[in-house]
Amino acid sequence: MTPDERRAGMSLAAIFALRMLGLFLILPVFAVHAKGIPGGDDLTLVGLAIGAYGLTQAFLQIAYGAASDRFGRKPVIVFGLLLFLVGSVVAALADGIYMIIVGRVLQGAGAISAAVTALAADLTRDQHRTKVMAMIGSSIGLVFALSMVAAPLLYQAVGMDGIFWLTAALALGAIGVILWAVPAAPPVPRANAGSFLGVLRDGQLMRLNFGVFALHLIQTTMWVMVPAALVAGGGLALADHWKVYLPAVLVSFVVMVPAVIIAERHDRLKQVFNAAVLLLAVVQFGLYLVGDALIPLALLLTLFFVAFNILEATQPSWISRIAPPASKGTALGVYNTLQSVGLFLGGVVGGWLGQQYGAGAVSLACGVLALLWLALAATMNPPPLRAAPAATRG
Repeated sequence: MTPDERRAGMSLAAIFALRMLGLFLILPVFAVHAKGIPGGDDLTLVGLAIGAYGLTQAFLQIAYGAASDRFGRKPVIVFGLLLFLVGSVVAALADGIYMIIVGRVLQGAGAISAAVTALAADLTRDQHRTKVMAMIGSSIGLVFALSMVAAPLLYQAVGMDGIFWLTAALALGAIGVILWAVPAAPPVPRANAGSFLGVLRDGQLMRLNFGVFALHLIQTTMWVMVPAALVAGGGLALADHWKVYLPAVLVSFVVMVPAVIIAERHDRLKQVFNAAVLLLAVVQFGLYLVGDALIPLALLLTLFFVAFNILEATQPSWISRIAPPASKGTALGVYNTLQSVGLFLGGVVGGWLGQQYGAGAVSLACGVLALLWLALAATMNPPPLRAAPAATRG
């Protein structure tokens, strides 16, 4: 990788990390905090406050991606971060659940993931793109683990309003990074009116879109059930769950790095990708079989993070390689929209299945979904790293 490619990878990963840390910090503490504010005794409103971000983001990812194709990546990213900052301030000043929901909606309106990923693709060559995507995916995993540890301590020290103010400060820091640390972006070819329909007609792009939907639906669904399993099976208090999450995430990075190197250096993207999807299915069926036994559960969570981090690194790289240059932002916008829909539906579907049929049914359904994804992935073929894109794809 060139110095500019390394700089692009680290700075864009920092933007994702600063933004996602602010979002993740509320997850372990908000439901408890909400009980003490007006309207917070309604679990439906509490769930809406948590999920509103993902729902709003799902509606706007395509628009931001297409706008970045037309107006450039950096201006769109800065605009989205400013909206995210405003939403954080609204939530920090809120005196009840309804204003917090408004703040979360505004946070979600800063849907910059597609534009940031497209910029990463613009600034890197094909043979190094997966490394940059791995930096971004790893940053998300690391801040998730950090948030699990830090959130209870921060809440005790500064309260929920302080966490939202910290989120606003992190957004301001991300704006500084995009303006002064990220290398200058190359010119983006002007998108044409048919680019959106072209993305929807592309068979490989839509298979990848299904994949990211399935991955994040499974991720969110798991976290509806896993905390209760850790309490029931391991006797772990909620404040001690980081003792399982943090080692699992760190071990997964050790496995992910050589997997990404093999995918790139030896042009084995499809093999590595399919192996990760298969591992995801194995984890779900393993959860169905072992229930809440602590040691097997900790091992399966580690394997889940291995699969998740590999797929988080390789999917955006694959989609950026096959998307037409003038529609890259649009393609990644569709991709990130399906990701957000998966996050939103994962909580809803996982909660309903668990309530009606128990945790085993949740794991079994996720395992079947992963096998369906594997069947679709087996029909895909990424272009060679140094080859020109094919004129048509199935």
